[in-house]
Amino acid sequence: MPRPQAVPSVQVDNERVIVTEWRFAPGAETGRHRHGYDYVVVPMTGGTLLLETPQGEVQARLTAGQAYFRQAGVEHNVINASDHEIVFVETEIKP
Repeated sequence: MPRPQAVPSVQVDNERVIVTEWRFAPGAETGRHRHGYDYVVVPMTGGTLLLETPQGEVQARLTAGQAYFRQAGVEHNVINASDHEIVFVETEIKP
């Protein structure tokens, strides 16, 4: 059964950054993608994400307000494994 899609809302897109708010209903996914830029994620809610990666599945706990950084090249499908909505803001850093 197909999963619902996470909902992105681009808030800023200029020559320096792309800032996107992502909203995930329970079970929603982004679809498999590869990050072209370094990025920072700031969770607005806590919860658990399931990451489907080329190396296998990984669970990641989010804590509201606890930012994290990843380098360009990350490949995954991000799935909300919680029973409530998860919201985070992703800032992609353009070179």
